[in-house]
Amino acid sequence: MTRENTVNENEMSQNEEIISENSETAENVAAQPEAAQTEGGAAEKPAEDPAAKLQQELEEQKDKYIRLYSEFDNFRRRTAKEKLELIQSANEQLLQKLLPVADDFERAEKSFKDKNDKELEGFFLISNKFKKTLEQSGLKVMEIAIPGEFNPDFHEAITQVPVPDEAQKGKIVDVVEKGYLLNEKVVRFAKVVIGA
Repeated sequence: MTRENTVNENEMSQNEEIISENSETAENVAAQPEAAQTEGGAAEKPAEDPAAKLQQELEEQKDKYIRLYSEFDNFRRRTAKEKLELIQSANEQLLQKLLPVADDFERAEKSFKDKNDKELEGFFLISNKFKKTLEQSGLKVMEIAIPGEFNPDFHEAITQVPVPDEAQKGKIVDVVEKGYLLNEKVVRFAKVVIGA
């Protein structure tokens, strides 16, 4: 039995040697790819060209500049448009408050039309001067044809009256109060009577 034990021990020692050799080889193989990766990684990954990198940065900066310039140009145009609109409609509230005065002048003119007094010339001069001042400020009277088409964008229907002619149904038959435009924008809707 000793011989068998000796043979077994020899075999075991040989097996241990083979295992240790295999483990050393495995460690070497495992270590080699890491080294190959670090060495090969530097070799496989080419170094970035500084000129290409600078060219890419230049393109990015150009793109940012163009976008910023476009945004500024849009901002400049928008503010110029808003400023123009503000200037055009700056007197809108004042003109709206003066419209009843214009209505009063018209009513007074209608009542004085029959009289030919020299004293009324001053009144008519003041009335005409007032109307011209309103026109110079950009205020215009809406032109309304009778009978004409009703347009809710410009007219306000205050009542409906029966009409004998079928063609006048749904059309403007009378204007109660004139409408006004300020630079093509409605300042006051025309109050009209519609045929029913």
